[in-house]
Amino acid sequence: MKSFVYALFLCFLFIISCEEKKSASQKEISEPVEQKTELNNWQPLFNGTDLDGWTMKIMGYPLGENFGNTFQVSDGILSIRYDAYGDDFNNRFGALYFNEKLANYRLKVEYRFVGETAPGAPEWGFRDSGVQFHSQSPSSLKADQPFPVSLEYNLHGGNGADERPVGEICANGIFVELNGQQNTSYCSPPTLKRTFHGDQWVTLEIEVKDGKITHFTNGEEILSYSNPTYNPEHEIAKTLIVNGDTSVKDGYISLQSNSHPIDFRKIELLKY
Repeated sequence: MKSFVYALFLCFLFIISCEEKKSASQKEISEPVEQKTELNNWQPLFNGTDLDGWTMKIMGYPLGENFGNTFQVSDGILSIRYDAYGDDFNNRFGALYFNEKLANYRLKVEYRFVGETAPGAPEWGFRDSGVQFHSQSPSSLKADQPFPVSLEYNLHGGNGADERPVGEICANGIFVELNGQQNTSYCSPPTLKRTFHGDQWVTLEIEVKDGKITHFTNGEEILSYSNPTYNPEHEIAKTLIVNGDTSVKDGYISLQSNSHPIDFRKIELLKY
């Protein structure tokens, strides 16, 4: 009798164990795979301590020369400053390039404008910067080339009174399709307009996936377009066309130094 009761008890434990494993398996299956990717695969591109993994190119200076300590890191913040530029910015536009060429991804960047525009900067330089992507490599830029062939998520900061929406698409040497039509101007405004005044932190996101590109600001979708192609009549862009294929499938990302001080802190990438 005791042997029968003991065997029955072991059988009971075995059934409970099987049910627990089944429940755990069902729970794992029910969790969205996309959500796991979002949580687990964001890659920090800025380590908070130095510019490891990035290369600067400033017009008029060799690749990798950080003239005037334009790009600097302190207290976990990547800052762009012009204190050593003197009284004339003199069109010394530049950018800090991430060293890896990218194709399908989602980029997330936190930024804020601070301080005053550098003396001698163009009028449009006030609280203006940008995140460039699908860019030609920094090593391929000419010595006197101010901007790369690229797309740009343009950054505008408010002046305290007027609307200056962030997130327009600027295309240098590249065409895109907006609402099924090829762009006809260098910059095109966002569909959803948001202006941020003062020195507040703002989060931008750029999603690049299979020829479709979407801009986000603080989690809101503000613009979408597609099918980037090189302009065959652009002096530099035409040199990037291979075997007659004008489509732009990949490129480098960079942070502009456009004459107004700006800070970046969290820079993250999610690859697809």
